[in-house]
Amino acid sequence: MSRRDRKPLAKSRSPGDRPKGATPFRSKQPGDRLQGNRPGGKPARFAEPRREKKPASMVAGPEKIEAEVPLPIKVQTVVVTADENNMRVDRFLEARFPGLSFSHIQRIVRKGELRVNGKRADSKDRLEEGQSVRIPPLRLDAPKGTGQLSEAAAKTLQALREMTLYEDADVLVLNKPAGLAVQGGSGITRNVDSMLEVMRDAKGQKPRLVHRLDRETSGCLLVAKTRFAATALTGSFRHRSARKIYWALVAGVPKPKQGRISTYLAKEESEEDSIMRIAKHGDEGASHAVTYYAVVETSAQKLAWVSLKPVTGRTHQLRAHMAHINHAIIGDPKYFNKENWDLPGGLQNRLHLLARRLVIPHPRGGVIDVSAPLPPHMLQSWNLLGLEFDRFDPIENAPEE
Repeated sequence: MSRRDRKPLAKSRSPGDRPKGATPFRSKQPGDRLQGNRPGGKPARFAEPRREKKPASMVAGPEKIEAEVPLPIKVQTVVVTADENNMRVDRFLEARFPGLSFSHIQRIVRKGELRVNGKRADSKDRLEEGQSVRIPPLRLDAPKGTGQLSEAAAKTLQALREMTLYEDADVLVLNKPAGLAVQGGSGITRNVDSMLEVMRDAKGQKPRLVHRLDRETSGCLLVAKTRFAATALTGSFRHRSARKIYWALVAGVPKPKQGRISTYLAKEESEEDSIMRIAKHGDEGASHAVTYYAVVETSAQKLAWVSLKPVTGRTHQLRAHMAHINHAIIGDPKYFNKENWDLPGGLQNRLHLLARRLVIPHPRGGVIDVSAPLPPHMLQSWNLLGLEFDRFDPIENAPEE
C-alpha cells in the first residue's frame, strides 16, 4: 500500500487544553492505550511511533457561532447538489435539517409528502445530483415535560452515561455495545436513537445520530447534541474529513499485509434478508467503496488481527470487502462463507468488528480524537490468542482517498 508522509492524527495534550465541561473517557482495561513501541522496545512495522495520549481528547479553538438552519414552515423544492449525489433520502433530510427526528423523517416519507422529481420516494432510495426534492412543512418533536424522570428513563440515562467516551455541550461520543441497534426497525425494541429521548433539552431538542454502526459492531458512535453541531459534523462525514479506524479479527492472513480494496457494492434483496454484493460500475444501485487494511498481528496463520480504514461509508462495507478478499470477519452471520472452517476453541461466534477510533473536527474548532476499548467478546479472543491489544495501529497514516 502506498504511503504518504502525514502528520500524526493527534498529539498528547495537557488537561488544560480540554474545554470546560468536556468529559474524557478513561479506559478500565490495562494497556488499552495505543503505545509507541511493542514490548521489548522493538518498533512496530509499517508505522511511525505515536506519542502516548488519552483515548479521548480535544483541542479547543476559537468559537465559531453559526446560525442554525431553520425548518421550512411551508412546502419548498430543493435541488440535490454534487455533494449530496448518491445520498439516501433519509440521510439527505438529516443533513439538510438536523433538528428532525428519525421517526418524523420516516413518517413524512411513508405518507408520500416528500417527492423526488414529482414521484413518491422510499427513505432508502438514493438521490442523484440535479434531482428536485419536494419537502413538506417540517417541525421538531414537541418538548416533553421537565418533571422528574421515571425510573425507566433514569436507568436509560445512566446506561448512556456508562457508554460515554466523550461529551461536551455540542458533541457526545458513545461506546456502543455489540448487540444494541442504533435505530429502530422490525423486531427491535431497544435502540440508541430511542434511548436519546431522555436527553431532550429545555427546548425539546433531542441529540441526533450523525452516523451509524451495524447492530453487532461495537465502538465509537458520534451524536450531535445541538442542531449547529449536527450540521457541522454531518458535513465532516460528507466531505470525508472524519477519520475512522476499525479493528477486526479475520480468517486467514491477508497477502499482502497492507492493501487497498476498491469495488462497487449494491444491495441484493431476498425474502429472508439483504446483503451487499460486489457489483460492476453502472449496475443499478451500485456505489463505489474503498477500504484500506493492514495486518497488525497473526495467530498461527489461521487468524489475523487487521486494522481497517474505510474511505467511503457504504452499508456493510468492511464486512463485504473482507469477505471479497477471502478473509471474512470472524462471527459474521451474513458474509462469513468459508466451508469446513472451525471456530478456534474458546472464541465466541459473534462479530469481531470494533469501531476503534474516531478523529473529527470539532464544530467550534479543534479536533475530537476518541478511542473505544475492545468489547468483552473480542477482549476474550485477543487474550486466548495471545494478541497484544496495546500495540499501536499500523494503518493510521494510510491515505484518505
